[in-house]
Parts: sequence; C-alpha cells; structure tokens
Amino acid sequence: MKRMPIVALLTATLLASLAGARTVASQSSCVSRLAAVVPSAYAASAARGHAVVCDKLVGRIAGLQVAVGVDGKLVWSEGFGYADVARKVPVTAETQFRIGSVSKPLTAAALALLYERGKLDLDAPVQRYIPSFPDKGYPITTRQLAGHLAGIRHYRGDEFVLNRRFGSVAEGLTIFQDDSLLFPPGTRFSYSTYGWTLISAVIEGAAGQDFLSFIGHNVFRPLGMTHTAPDRADSLIPNRTLFYERGPDGGFVPAPTVDNSYKWAGGGFVSTAEDLVKFGSALLKPGFLRAETLELLFTSQQTDRGEPTGYGIGWFVSTDSLGHRWVFHGGSSVGGSTAFGVDRDSRIVIAITSNLSDAPLQPGRAIQALFDR
Repeated sequence: MKRMPIVALLTATLLASLAGARTVASQSSCVSRLAAVVPSAYAASAARGHAVVCDKLVGRIAGLQVAVGVDGKLVWSEGFGYADVARKVPVTAETQFRIGSVSKPLTAAALALLYERGKLDLDAPVQRYIPSFPDKGYPITTRQLAGHLAGIRHYRGDEFVLNRRFGSVAEGLTIFQDDSLLFPPGTRFSYSTYGWTLISAVIEGAAGQDFLSFIGHNVFRPLGMTHTAPDRADSLIPNRTLFYERGPDGGFVPAPTVDNSYKWAGGGFVSTAEDLVKFGSALLKPGFLRAETLELLFTSQQTDRGEPTGYGIGWFVSTDSLGHRWVFHGGSSVGGSTAFGVDRDSRIVIAITSNLSDAPLQPGRAIQALFDR
C-alpha cells in the first residue's frame, strides 16, 4: 500500500489541531480546544493546519482529535467539534473514540511481549495455545494470523453491527471457528479482523490470563495510556464520545448501537489521539520492545510465493517518496474513524480520532511537510 492515501487521512484531521490556543469560532463555527502548548518551532505549521481542518473537516465530522509527536514528545494536541452534538459538549483531549482496527497494532505489541519473553512461538500451530480450536486441514500459525495470511474470513452479513454481548474471547470465536478457510494458509493476503480475535485467544493461552487483563497490565499501563480501554457497551465510560453517522439530509444522527465484545483485539478499543501518540512514540526506538522485535513488527510478510503483502505484524508498512519508512493503520468502526501512522525516520507520530462512521479524513496532504524538520 502506498503512503499517500493514509497520509491524506492523517493530514486531514491532524491539520485541524495545530492552531487554536483556546476555544475559537471562525466564520465556519470551528470550535476547537488546544490541549497542549505548541512549541514555537511548530507554531506556524499549527496555524496553517488549524485553518485547513476548520475549512475542510469540522463541518463534515461531528467531533475529532488530532495529536502529533516528534522524537517522542507531544508537539500538538487539539480537539475539534463536539462529543455530543445536541448538547454542544466539546471534544477535549480526554474524549475517547472508537479506534476500530487501530486496535490491531496495540494487540501486536502484547503479542510481541509474549514473543520476547519466550512464551509464544509465532510459527507453532495455534492449537498449541488453543487446543479447542478446530483443525482446518492445514496448520495455522500466529504469524500468519497477524499478517492476514491465515485464510480466516472477515465480517459477513450484518456482523459489523452486532449488538450482542460476548462474555469471553472464547465465546467470540464461535462466530467463525467452524467455517472453512478461504484459502490454504500462506498463499494469499486477505484482511481479517476475526484473525485477530483468534490471536487474542492465543495470547490468553500463552500468557495464562485473560486478554484484556494482559494488554492492560503490560501495554496500556506501562505506556501511560490512561484513556485506552475496551469499548464496553454495558459500562459507563465518562469520557466516551457519542457516535454518529450521516443522516439522509446530511446531518449527524446517532449511529446504531453495537457491542464490540466479539472483537476486542482487532477492533474493540476506545482511545484518544494523545494515547495513540504515546504508543507510537514508544516504538520509535528500542526500549519498550527490542530492536529486533520492532523489525519483526515492521517488516512486510510474504506469501508462500515470496510476494510481499505490505503488512507486517499488526501494521501496514510502506516507504514514502523520500525513502522514509512509514508504518500505519486505519480504523473504521460504527460511529468512528481513526488514522494513525509512524514515520520511523523523521520520528513523527500522527493520530486522528473521530466520532463519525466513514469520516472523510482525506483532505489535506501536508502532514509530513508540516512537521518534518
């Protein structure tokens, strides 16, 4: 995959945040709240970005956040629009959004920790960790699952908008575990969120504890991701935004009620742009993970015929026109759209979160130019 489309996503929302030092209302009623002081070196970029977002995004998206980190430091964080449109509750840095498939890089970090600790063999059949998972006639490995090479199917019918509570990861497997593989593992790339549900079961088997506890105690807490959590439909989450989609008249209407308990690992977390920047910044250099583990995550896997897939372990991987190594993921959910990327050479981390299904995050292409020094 090329970098430009994702940069467009990232830029669009990121641009919005750079400028306002207070809640402002421009001629287009652009409401924003700056969450951190912008360093003087980035002030001009912030002002230009703020203007672009107010012009191109704010009226088209109910609420969004933008955060940017450079060399491990947060240089811009701003909320735009509303977490609750009817009550005019503004988005702040603490507002939690559904991040959809950006949950996959988070889960990949949990997987990597077990790998580093010698508790998980990426190339062992998954039945080593989940003995109850049905044999499919071919061995399926965690490495294949993490690279969308295992042949596990994606959503069917109305599964994307399920509103049913699943009490455990194992219960979530029942949606797809008896279905045939789409192809022999390793022969093709086929994107699958359910493959990551299976990975969460592998993590439970390897760690000897439930998935949410493991990722919370080993990823979120150590990295200070205090606003990242499972999107529990049966719990009050004080900072969680309301969720919207476009109505027939083009206005914002409540998105359908869903329960994401069947896909925590691949699409079930809420988070903030700042938390995602914290996470991405922890992967800029060895420390939280070893250097060789970072390369494992960020190196494209291949099919059995040696064809690169453009996807490592939980991350899309690419090289931009400047030769910079770019790793990224987008997230689409009911009432949420997210864009997240890391320039490993410029050491820039960008995150955009929003509360609209299929939000048009694509306007704007200057993110790299704005922050690259």
